[in-house]
Amino acid sequence: MLRLDGVEVSYGAVRAVSDLSLDVAPGEVVALVGANGAGKSSTLKAILGLVKASGHIRLDGEDVSGKPAHLRVAAGLALSPEGRHVFPQMSVRENLELGTVKRTSGATKELLEEMMTIFPRLRERIRQRAGSMSGGEQQMLAIARALMSRPKVLMLDEPTLGLAPLIVDQIGDLVGVLKKRGLSILLSEQNAEMALDVADRAYVLETGRIVKSGESQIIKADPAVRSAYLGFAEEPA
Repeated sequence: MLRLDGVEVSYGAVRAVSDLSLDVAPGEVVALVGANGAGKSSTLKAILGLVKASGHIRLDGEDVSGKPAHLRVAAGLALSPEGRHVFPQMSVRENLELGTVKRTSGATKELLEEMMTIFPRLRERIRQRAGSMSGGEQQMLAIARALMSRPKVLMLDEPTLGLAPLIVDQIGDLVGVLKKRGLSILLSEQNAEMALDVADRAYVLETGRIVKSGESQIIKADPAVRSAYLGFAEEPA
């Protein structure tokens, strides 16, 4: 569903992503894990066309590398950004409607109802200003807004950042729900333990390069990965 070949991103003289190649199969959850500054967010921004990048990016067989961001969204890519970036003075409903791509009023109403089903809390807050909601509620709104474009691939950038452990668990459960709906997901997370628990496969990034990849549970069991990214070298008792 998504394939990157030799993608590179630079900010001036600083190379943020180097010769990165990865793929996401239909209905698969793939995690990008690594420390802050490893290149995870730059990779997602490159996929969506928010930063200049070299290499090739293919979505469902189509090379979208030369397309601007709005056409990549129309083609089936969506990003829930790090920090959520909801519009605080606008209502939940208005934030959601901004996620639609060339939808009729009937289709938008249908999409809104679908989001209310997946995120019951948003139904309760539908007229509330987004800025007055909790961090966890805003994160749900950011993900729902991304889903309003009916993406083929949903990219989640640090969805658990700054959230309480209970909400982190809810985000993990949500990823599982979306996977059951057949959605392909690329998940960027510093919380490697959570990401590896919900993902099918994972890529470990360090200073813009993939240093390890494979099935998520095999990656999680690797002592070197556990020591560098999970905070302990041995399996817990």
